[in-house]
This record gives sequence, structure tokens and C-alpha cells, in this order.
Amino acid sequence: METAEVQLLSNRIQRLNESATIKMAQLARDLRAKGHDVISLSLGEPDFDTPQHIKDAAIQALNEGQTKYTPVPGLPVLREAIVNKFKRENNLDFEPSQIVVSNGAKQSIANLCMTLLDKGDEAVILTPFWVTYSEIVKLANAKPIEVSAGIEQDFKVTAEQLDAAITDKTRIVLFSSPCNPTGSVYLEHELRAIADVVAKYENIVIISDEIYEHINFTGKHVSIGTFENVKDRTVTVNGFSKGFAMTGWRLGYLGAPHWIAKACTKMQGQITSGATAFGQIAAAHALNSDMTPTYKMREAFEKRRNLVVSLMREIPKFKVNNPLGAFYVFPDVSAYFGTSYEGQAINNASDLCEFLLQKAHVACVTGSAFGADRCIRLSYAASEEQLTEAIQRIKEAVAKLK
Repeated sequence: METAEVQLLSNRIQRLNESATIKMAQLARDLRAKGHDVISLSLGEPDFDTPQHIKDAAIQALNEGQTKYTPVPGLPVLREAIVNKFKRENNLDFEPSQIVVSNGAKQSIANLCMTLLDKGDEAVILTPFWVTYSEIVKLANAKPIEVSAGIEQDFKVTAEQLDAAITDKTRIVLFSSPCNPTGSVYLEHELRAIADVVAKYENIVIISDEIYEHINFTGKHVSIGTFENVKDRTVTVNGFSKGFAMTGWRLGYLGAPHWIAKACTKMQGQITSGATAFGQIAAAHALNSDMTPTYKMREAFEKRRNLVVSLMREIPKFKVNNPLGAFYVFPDVSAYFGTSYEGQAINNASDLCEFLLQKAHVACVTGSAFGADRCIRLSYAASEEQLTEAIQRIKEAVAKLK
């Protein structure tokens, strides 16, 4: 882009970083287009198709003429289904007026940051974090405060760390569990400790991103909003992309105190308005019908997790934990920093990702995009054959680094 053209762009968009996951996926496509056999483990997208009964519900809704504008916060049938889901699966009590359906959980989080944050405010983000968290906070003119935990802590921030990071400018605490990018799951006692910290500060709202709820290998998902001392200041975000393999449907939702839900509806009404009608009807059907396809998908992901962790632990100098949810591994690869091959120096995780793409034809994402520059993220939303081949390629490639 020419300098004169750049000057016409807002400071806001020039400050905004491109999504690292989307960028790496495009680089992989470009390399594949040149005839190379590229295995892409960069995007957080289930490789399963949307279950047939959900697609059938959408088709029926289309045939019945469900093609018009919808209420900004969602169709009543879906909001009611979400209320019932929250009560049934999460022990969370909401009314339909506390539910806001959006065009993906990403929009739900954007709505929240835009309605809760002002210039000078701070948002504490438990790190590693999903790439978009910090950028949305910046778009809201607020300051992201990253509180980090490395692999030695299973990538989970302690309550003591959180307490030390809170100031009189803190307005939100934002995190995901199960976590993207690490796959770590905050257990009940860990969430309770975090809740006890936040409860001491009356001006802080918790945003709990639970989009990976159904890909949880612990046998029990816990929502921080169930703790009495923070239930009135917690927003629970979820959606259909991961647990129902509905990424392209763009449907997310939140359950929030009335005043926050009302504000998010106001914000969304000026940006996108309501989500697609027939998609919402299918989503309501997904929540109200047989969950067997979701459970089978989780079982497949757990089997792949076991395979990937086992194989990656055979790679010298890779530090790999045992993620308890989502579909990612997040190895610490810092032992390879300072090495090189054929003049290509590996100074950081970004260099290693570029090296693996060019030399091994495996696409992964640098941990620096997630606030953890010693790591790389690999998605195991791929076949076991692809995963086995990809990790073998990685092992052979890094063996060349000296």
C-alpha cells in the first residue's frame, strides 16, 4: 500500500494487528497453491462436518420462509434454548432477556469490550490468550494487561498473580477455559480462588469464554459464574462453532446481568443487528436435541490429543504438557532459539514457525500472537494420519537445526 493511502487510514486500523492464525492459514494456502504438500495445523476449526440433524433443521427453516430480519438479541426460540442449556449444563440461572445472540462468540466479546471499557481502563487478560482478546481491548481504547503463566504452571494463572495485577483502573478480567491456545482447563478450586479475588473489587466484570466447553477431557466443566460471590458480575460467553462443528454458521451468545445484556444489544444494533434467522432456528435445535455427535467428536479429539502428545514428546527439546481440553498443543520450543540451518536463524517462535512451514511444509502459529513467545500452537483438528505425518516432518526438520 502506498504511503499516501496509508495516511488516509485511521490510527485505529493501523494499530490493529492482523490475526496470526488467519495469516498463517493463508500462507499455507499460498504454498499449497504452488504445488507443495502442506499440512495446515494453524486454524482452530473442527475438521468434522455439522451434524446432519442440525443442517436439516436449517433447511426446514429456510423452506418455511425463515429468511427475514431477526430481533437484535436473538430469536425467542433460541434465547429460551440457551437459558435451558445454561441451567441444564452449567447450573447458571438466566432469563431470556439476559441472553444476547451474536454473529459468533468473537462478536459477543467485542460487544462486551466496547460496552464496558473506556480510554484509560485496563483489562486483565489471563495469558496465554486467544489472539483477538488484546486487539479487541485496544479497539475499545483500553489497555490490555497480560498476566502470564508458562508451561511449568500448566499455563494457568494463579489467583495471587491476578490479585497483584489488579489496579483501580481494572474493569474486566478476561479468559477462556478450556483455553485457546493451550488446551488447559481451570479446575473448580482454581476458578473459586480467582472468583474470591475478583469479589474483593466491586468494579470488575469477569468475562468467561467457554466456547470449548464441550471439548473437555476432565469429565466436568465448571463455569465461574456459578460462584455466588461473582455471579452478578460474570458474563458467560459461548457459541456453536467448536462443540457443534458450526464454524461457518457464525453464531455465538452470552449470558449476562441485565444491564450488560441491554448494553450489548444496543451496541450490536448499530453494527450488525441480529444473526441469521434460519441459523438461529437450527442452533436452537442443536441445543435441544441429541448431543451424541458432540460427544463422539470429543472422544475423537481426546484420542488425537493422546497421539499428538505422545509423538511430540519424542521430539528432542520440545516441552509438552498434557492439555485437558480444546484441540491444541502448545509446546515450549525455546530450546531451539539461537540455532540455524542453511543461514536461516531461529531467534524466536515466529522464526521457527516460518522454518517449519518452508522446510517441513507444516503450518503452525507462533506463540507470540497468544502472549507466549516461547511456544508454538498446533491444532490437532486433523486426521490421525495427517497428525502423525506432520509431527514426523517437524521432528526431522528441527533435527537439522544446530
